[in-house]
Amino acid sequence: MRKLFSLLLLCLVLGDIASAQSKKTTGVYLQDSVLLKTHNGAFVTVMIARKKGITEKLPTIFQFTIYARRSDTSKIQEAADRGYVGVMAYTRGKWNSPDAPLAYEADGRDAYDVIDWISKQPWSDGRVGMYGGSYNGFTQWAATKKLHPALKTIVPSAAVAPGLDVPMTNNVQMSFVFSWTYYTSNNKFLDEKDYNGPQWNQLYWKWYNAGLAYRTLDSLTGRGINNMFGHWVAHPTYDRYWQNMIPYQKEFADINIPVLTTTGYYDGGQIGGMYYYREHLKYNSKANHYVIIGPYGHFGSQGHPDSVLNGYRVDDAARINIHEIIYQWFDYIFKNKPKPAFLKDKFNFEVMGTNQWKHVPSLKQMSNDTLKFYLDKSRLNPAKPLKKAFAAQSINFANRDSISSYYFLNQLIYDTLNTGSSLVFKSEPLTGALTVSGAFSGMLKTIINKKDMDYHVVMFEEMPDGKYFYLTYFMGRASYATNPEKRHLLKPGQMESIPFTNTYITSRQFSKGSRIVIMLNINKSPFEQINYGTGKNVSDETILDAKMPLQIKWFNDSYINIPVLR
Repeated sequence: MRKLFSLLLLCLVLGDIASAQSKKTTGVYLQDSVLLKTHNGAFVTVMIARKKGITEKLPTIFQFTIYARRSDTSKIQEAADRGYVGVMAYTRGKWNSPDAPLAYEADGRDAYDVIDWISKQPWSDGRVGMYGGSYNGFTQWAATKKLHPALKTIVPSAAVAPGLDVPMTNNVQMSFVFSWTYYTSNNKFLDEKDYNGPQWNQLYWKWYNAGLAYRTLDSLTGRGINNMFGHWVAHPTYDRYWQNMIPYQKEFADINIPVLTTTGYYDGGQIGGMYYYREHLKYNSKANHYVIIGPYGHFGSQGHPDSVLNGYRVDDAARINIHEIIYQWFDYIFKNKPKPAFLKDKFNFEVMGTNQWKHVPSLKQMSNDTLKFYLDKSRLNPAKPLKKAFAAQSINFANRDSISSYYFLNQLIYDTLNTGSSLVFKSEPLTGALTVSGAFSGMLKTIINKKDMDYHVVMFEEMPDGKYFYLTYFMGRASYATNPEKRHLLKPGQMESIPFTNTYITSRQFSKGSRIVIMLNINKSPFEQINYGTGKNVSDETILDAKMPLQIKWFNDSYINIPVLR
């Protein structure tokens, strides 16, 4: 195989094509192994699908991804059947590329080169649109960091934002992404068997019970050094390493193409998708950016929502065909057809429990009022307590007999809550229906005996029948509460004010008699880093750093802000 790659490389110059395997399928002319050299000497594999018998130049629908699957030909054939040229390209190191796979770091530059190549082909009319979900959503935004003139629109779904929601969220690195590095780099395609094996869960528990440093995860596999993982743990701050992957601050001002974002209330990529949306509008007040968001998970928000999501029967109105809307969008941009009828305004969201969509100018209009509750003993108190008090909590990181994690996405409705060591705060029963809509936030007033902590805040509706409906959460590191780019350690024994804002958007109508429930706790599980509070790089800390338990005083002037739509 290496000899074959060497022969291919001899045939290539910048922008040239080699090893183009052409196949004729029913009605579609397919090239499935085009090897393209980028401007910096790497190679990416490209597939092209064109409708047979078409001589006119056409716009191109383009996806760029690390998920190399032989079945991807169906996606580009669909584009050809719909009157476009379909193109799929892969992260360097995938399919026929001789390079080593490396997620995120070069995709934006490589996507630019593929777009440039597309625009110069005899079948191209010089216009390119991109779509796709998850990693494919990230690559679209990466491609806009240096916007090629041929790129006319992007439709990112469930778009991840490296450094902001994977492999870390609010500066806390999560274990589930570790096995993903092998899934995407073990071979030229995807290692499904390895990825779905039981060894990963066993490995996380082994690490947790042994109390080893987080950066040692790769050593526990017996597979040698994991360079991808090593790069990530070396950058616990949202620094230039991450900022180079996607548009950063004022770079969003130059993104002047139409954008359609799709995501879901239970989409793990929502934090990334909304980051791009907020930053785009922050730096470009005239941004032509539409959003569709509803009761969808990571995969449902990419095209075909589930009718039942983790035990919750989705409202009939929310069961829209997102994939079809995406192609209606392309026809609107490239073929002068009407804008998708569903997009009645820029921000389109479904209110769970009402079977209705709302269409508003922006995210800000998801709500028109805010409820403020103080965390007072076990109550969500709408009035600020007159007498200052606190709830005490003690977390012994040396004891591995229990866990505490933010993760509730495996189901949405619970008969009871496993609160464990959590502090639980409940409102009085609601006197009427109430629509919670938007992203909740808060301010925690606390004194701890260490320099840092990782914590989570989870919101539920306690329904009149006593069951709990999971809504949204925040999970983050206290030392990055005010700035993900700079760490500010806490001062042991001193009062600290810790804001949190980067939460998941939700929208649901609470029933009369329901209660709002907030759970507050410290992260201690196999599924994310363990912050022992020494102030060192958390990836270097071990159970030997546990020493004294983490002692916390949560004061009752701590509060949460819950956005509502009246």
